Amino acid sequence: MHLMVISGQHIGLVALGVYALVVTLARRGYWPSRLPWRLSAAVLTMATALGYGLLAGFEVPVQRACLMVTLGLLWQLGRQQVRLGDALLLALVGVLAANPLVSLLPGFWLSFGAVLLLLWSFAGRLGRLPWWHALGRAQSCMALGLAPLLLALGLPLSLSGPLANAVAVPLMDMAIVPLALVGTLLSLPWSPLGDPALWLAGFLLELLLGLLGWLAQLAAAWQPALAPAWTLWLAGLGALLALLPAGVPLRGCGALLMLPALFPAVPLPAEGQARITFLDVGQGLAVLVRTRDHALLYDAGPRQGSYDSGARVVLPNLRAAGIDTLDVLLLSHADADHAGGAPTVARGLSPRQVLSGETRRLESGLRAQDCTDGGSWRWNEVSFTTWWRPSADSNASSCVLKIDASGERLLLTGDIDERREAELVASGLPLAADWLAAPHHGSRSGSSACFIDAVQPRGVLISRGRHNRYGHPHPLVVKRYRERGVLAYDTAELGALSWTLGRWERPRGQRETASWWRTSPPTP
Repeated sequence: MHLMVISGQHIGLVALGVYALVVTLARRGYWPSRLPWRLSAAVLTMATALGYGLLAGFEVPVQRACLMVTLGLLWQLGRQQVRLGDALLLALVGVLAANPLVSLLPGFWLSFGAVLLLLWSFAGRLGRLPWWHALGRAQSCMALGLAPLLLALGLPLSLSGPLANAVAVPLMDMAIVPLALVGTLLSLPWSPLGDPALWLAGFLLELLLGLLGWLAQLAAAWQPALAPAWTLWLAGLGALLALLPAGVPLRGCGALLMLPALFPAVPLPAEGQARITFLDVGQGLAVLVRTRDHALLYDAGPRQGSYDSGARVVLPNLRAAGIDTLDVLLLSHADADHAGGAPTVARGLSPRQVLSGETRRLESGLRAQDCTDGGSWRWNEVSFTTWWRPSADSNASSCVLKIDASGERLLLTGDIDERREAELVASGLPLAADWLAAPHHGSRSGSSACFIDAVQPRGVLISRGRHNRYGHPHPLVVKRYRERGVLAYDTAELGALSWTLGRWERPRGQRETASWWRTSPPTP
C-alpha cells in the first residue's frame, strides 16, 4: 500500500531524476560555468528529496531514503566509494536519534529489514542479472526474508504479495509515478499541459488497483497462530540461510527451519478448563472463551467512524490464537461498543451460531438468534448458561452468560443496570462467581451492593478505554468493590487480561510481563 502514497523507491527515483538532469545539462554545456555542477547537483538533489519527503509526511521509509541519498551524495563529493551497508547503518542511527520511539512501529523494522535483505541477497554476487531475473529475485527475497519479521510483528502473510509486487513495483516506479510527476510539473504554468500525463497515470493506476483487488481475492492474506520466540529466531536464521548464494552447503535446509514458526503448536486447555481472554479493545468489550475443542466470543469490541476494533484488534488476536472459526458469537446487545466489530469478525471467522439480546438492532448480515433465558450447553466439561429478559432499554437487554469450569465461575454481564441486577438476584439463580465482568464497564448505573453481595466475586474485570469520556469506572463503584475486598483488574491499566478458568489462577495483564523497556511490571 505504501507504493500508492510514497516509498523509499519514490525518493530514489526523484533524486536520480534531478541528479541526471543536472549532469546532462553540464555535459552539454547548458549549465552555468560559474556554478560547480557536481556540488550543485548534490545540493539540488538533496533539497528535492527532502522537500518531496516532507510533502508526503516524512514517515520512516522516507526518512531512511532521504538520509541514504544524502550520505551517498556526500560520499561522492568526497570522491569516496559509496558503501550501501555503511549508508544504511548511518541512516538507522539518524532515524533513531531523531525519534527513538519509531522502533516501536512495524514500519521501522519492515523498512530497514527490506533493505538489509536486498543487500544480503544481491551484494557480492558475480555477474549481472537481467532486469526480469533481478525483479523476480527481489520479490522472492522479500517474501521469504520478511516472513519471520511479519510473524514476529503479528502481521499476516500475503500469499499473493510476491506476484502483486512484481507487477506493482515496476509499473509504479517506471510509469505511474514519473507520469504523475511530469504531469504535475507541466500543469504549473498551464494546467491543460499536464492533463494527458495525469490522465494516463490515473488510467494505469485504476488498472493496477483492479488487478491487485483480483489478486487479493484469489489468495487472501494468511495469519498463522502466534509462534514462540525460539521458532521466530529459527525462522529468521532459516530465511538468511535460504537466501545465500547457490552452492552454499545446507542452503536448501533454510526453508525447513521456518516450518515451526509457520505451523506452531497451539496450547489448548485441558478437559474441564477454559482459557479466558479479555481483549484490550478500549471503551468496549470483547471476551474470548476457549475450551479444548470450541471457541466463543462474547461481544466483538467497538466501532466508531473508520475505526473498527473487530478488524484491528479482535480478528487478528483470534487468528493469532489459531482460531479459524467460532462456534458461538454472543453479542450481549447491539450498542456499538459491544457489537460494532461483529460484522468484521463474522466475515473473517464465519461463526456457526450468533446469539444476541437485541437481534433486531444488529446488522442484517449477522443473522442472529435471540438469547434465551436459561439456555445452557456443555463443551469439554465446561458449562455455559445464559440469562436474558427483553427490555425497551438497550443496556438492560444485555444477555448475561455464566461459565463454570471445574467449579470456578465467570459471570459476563454486558451493560445491565441496577434494575436488571435486582431481577437477577430476585430470580433465585445461583449467581455466585469467582470472577465478575463489571456491568456497563463500571458505570454507576450498575454494580449495586446487593448484586455484588450475591455474586461474591474474588475479582472484578473492567474493560474500558483510558481517559474515556464517561468516567468509567465510577469512583463510587470502585469504592464499593474495594470495601468488599474485591480485587480490580483493569484493561486500561494492565492491557488484555487472560487466565485459565478451572485452574484457580488470577488473571494476568499483558503489560505485567517485564520487558527491556519496563523493568518492573505493574501490579493490580
